[in-house]
Amino acid sequence: MGQFSGGCYLSLGILGLLVLLGSRVPATSARGPRGGEAAQHGQAATLPRFLEEPVDAYIVKSNPIKLRCQARPALQIFFKCNGEWVHQSQHLSQEHTDLGTGLKTREVLINVSRQQVEDFHGPENYWCLCVAWSHLGTSKSRKATVRIAYLRKNFERDPQGAEVPLSGMMVLHCRPPEGVPVAEVEWLKNDEPLDPKGTVDSRGDHNLVVSEARLSDSGNYTCVSSNIVAKRRSATAAVVVYVNGGWSPWTDWSPCNVRCGRGVQKRSRTCTNPAPLNGGAFCEGMSVQKSTCSTLCPVDGGWGEWSEWSACGSDCERQRGRECTAPEPKHGGRLCDGVALATDNCTGGLCTQNRKLLHDAKPQGVEGSSDVALYSGLAAGVVTVVLLIVAVALYRRSQSEYGVDVIDSSALTGGFQSFSFKTSRQANPLLNNSSMQPDLTVSRTYTSPMCFQDSIDKELMAERSLLDPLPDLKVKGAPERAEYHVMPHPQTFPRGLAPDYRGVAVGTTLGRRGKTLFPPHVSLTPGRPLHRATAVFGHAGGRLVVPNTGISLLVPHGGIAEDTTWETYMTLHQEDSSTMSEDGPEIFLSPAVTYGPPGLDLSCPVAMTVAHCAEVAADNWTIRLKRQMQDNKWEEVMSVDEESASCYCLLEAQRCHVLLEHPGRYALVGEPLSQDAAKRLRLAVFGSPDSSNSLGFTLRVYCVDDTPHAFQEVAVGERSRGGRLLEEPKRMLFRGNTFSLQVSIQDVPQLLWSIKPFTTCQEFSFSQVWASSQRPLQCAFSLERYGHSSSQLSCKIGIRQVKGEEQILQVYTSVMENEKGVVPLFTQSDCTITSQTGSRAFKIPPSIRQRISATFDTANAKGKDWRLLAQKLHIDRNLSYFACQESPSSVILSLWEAQHQDSGDLDSLASALEEISKVQSPRTATRGCSREERDSEFTKLG
Repeated sequence: MGQFSGGCYLSLGILGLLVLLGSRVPATSARGPRGGEAAQHGQAATLPRFLEEPVDAYIVKSNPIKLRCQARPALQIFFKCNGEWVHQSQHLSQEHTDLGTGLKTREVLINVSRQQVEDFHGPENYWCLCVAWSHLGTSKSRKATVRIAYLRKNFERDPQGAEVPLSGMMVLHCRPPEGVPVAEVEWLKNDEPLDPKGTVDSRGDHNLVVSEARLSDSGNYTCVSSNIVAKRRSATAAVVVYVNGGWSPWTDWSPCNVRCGRGVQKRSRTCTNPAPLNGGAFCEGMSVQKSTCSTLCPVDGGWGEWSEWSACGSDCERQRGRECTAPEPKHGGRLCDGVALATDNCTGGLCTQNRKLLHDAKPQGVEGSSDVALYSGLAAGVVTVVLLIVAVALYRRSQSEYGVDVIDSSALTGGFQSFSFKTSRQANPLLNNSSMQPDLTVSRTYTSPMCFQDSIDKELMAERSLLDPLPDLKVKGAPERAEYHVMPHPQTFPRGLAPDYRGVAVGTTLGRRGKTLFPPHVSLTPGRPLHRATAVFGHAGGRLVVPNTGISLLVPHGGIAEDTTWETYMTLHQEDSSTMSEDGPEIFLSPAVTYGPPGLDLSCPVAMTVAHCAEVAADNWTIRLKRQMQDNKWEEVMSVDEESASCYCLLEAQRCHVLLEHPGRYALVGEPLSQDAAKRLRLAVFGSPDSSNSLGFTLRVYCVDDTPHAFQEVAVGERSRGGRLLEEPKRMLFRGNTFSLQVSIQDVPQLLWSIKPFTTCQEFSFSQVWASSQRPLQCAFSLERYGHSSSQLSCKIGIRQVKGEEQILQVYTSVMENEKGVVPLFTQSDCTITSQTGSRAFKIPPSIRQRISATFDTANAKGKDWRLLAQKLHIDRNLSYFACQESPSSVILSLWEAQHQDSGDLDSLASALEEISKVQSPRTATRGCSREERDSEFTKLG
């Protein structure tokens, strides 16, 4: 009973004391256990011990957090936050008794809201602790802080792109955004998590450190910061690991270049150990060393004096001799010509042999030899006559086989007839390992080629174009006679100049400033690409072509005033997209083309054709024509999709035809509208033996814009270094999704070949491929065979864009094939004559062109005007441009000429005129017309 009273009085005393301290302790519904209850449960007189204390917590967004406390033995537990007691109503408590010890365990939980934390403005963070009571006294738990979690958007420091040398240290800095709790950092490479082992700096500043960079470390790196609130990505940093070029060992000295006296010998080395890669510096120093050398001159032998005659012998002969000692042959000199021993009759012909005078004796067979000579001469004459007869017969047969005589009564269609002849399929001359057999049954149709062949070009055309020899095309019954010959092309020159310049080579300037003229029959070796073409045009107009680039210029007939000539030129420039305006993501889709001269005065627009590399099948581009101004800035002329009265653009899948009135430098640029926008790439692999290692072989992979000019740059460079094409080039779409391009070599026979380590996979950044560059994009794989017996190489070259398309180039070659010969450049478009003037430059004869223009330029009651002509020729967009021209029909025909310059397809024009004639004639609209009726309608149109 005394124990109960004492326990009761103690509990009441403690509660009373708390009330006196400020009445801040929440009132309890129970006044404490009675002494009988304490004795009943075996409550020990010990201080409370916390089994669970409140822990630090973070409030995410507006979600409240829970703080939990558990103690034993405990009569009561209350939370105290920021020095103030939490009201009892905010506590959630429960208790249970340990059956083994009889001690009471109490657990209490409270909620803390975001508003409570935001309303607290103390000197420290919002905090809470637990206070537990027992019979002996109180115990306090640890302080638990409550903070509002957040993560700011902007990084304090974004990683920056870098170019790192191979085996150099790569450091990318990253400071994540401020946040609570402190954000964790991870690195991504090409959007894939990066293994942090051995790469992340251990100093805790989240830097990415690679002590020895490898080629495979090239890529797009991103710093990712995250905590319990959010995840943030930094700007992407492009890292390019480049390889500076290194010289190979010197070759042995070459033999002296002269056989006699003082000459020169040389030795060389190549920048292939390693080759420059990913923009690495080219080797410094000379690739060729020369040294003087002296070679002992050969001394030809000379005869000494004859000796005295010997005594006359019994055979009536005497002898004398001489020696080859004046001088003796030395150092490879020739021996003496003639005999060293001479024999002579020593009796003056008086001594007889076999009862005959010696001078009457004739050698046996002399008489027969004259007969043999006579018969041989007669036989040679007969053979010569037979060969002449056979040659004449073959010539006449070839003329009858290839000659074409097209007869047509139509004045409009007479000049449009094409011809066809059988020819063998031409394989790619760049491809050494072509296994295709020629198809001798293939028939192809040609009219006039875009590239004009000349006799001085035959040395360059080792592969024999399909158009060589080009048969003459004669048209009878037409007012104009169209002829195409494989002859030196006619030129039109300014007055006062002699017209006989048939041997002028490409790039030679003719006209008022023409000074550098090659003599006739001089050919140029195509050791470097030709980026300029020049011609002199007059009133008859003409066509100018930059060979192997897809670039041409058509000056219409009548565009230049009579009695006036202009020296017209076209030049090609490969622009870098970095020169474009920084306001938008525009890139060059074509080379920049300049035509001039600046003061060129024309009465009608010229038609310029430019090749481009944009994939225009889907509407993912905004393509514009731009012109470079005097301050080198590019100004928009027009958008291809919009209408303009000052310019006209006809965009096709691989080229664009532009009608221009002002000379200058023009280029097609594109702005991607989405990440699905794509440009075409041409992929090719070349190979050549390593000159510094007899067992080495180098594969070079090129990824260039899919334009003729870009690939010609590659072919010319490879020809200079003796490379050969190992697989037919392929096309690939490279999309604007900011992902890089990876090139890897696969399936290399490991038992026969070895490859340099860390070079099996190489990578180009997105910007390197997407933006036009002034040099072809390439990477190299250096292989080495284990022995000379291994001459075959088979492998695969995989080229893929991360999250994009992939192409495989199959390589199967023999390393010994390089000795067979030098790889030629291009096939049928390889030429040096770049211009044609007058009627030969056009498919439509001038008189027929004038008739068509006169017919359709005049409005007709039946609607037969230039608008109908444009509609039938599928050139019916942006008609406002043609409406501003003096002769809309003539301009439409110029555009048609430019559009069909390669194919030689004249049927579309004839079909369009036939459809127009049907529209005008009710008789032909109700039934099919015969050939004679169509010809009659065409004649009426004229």
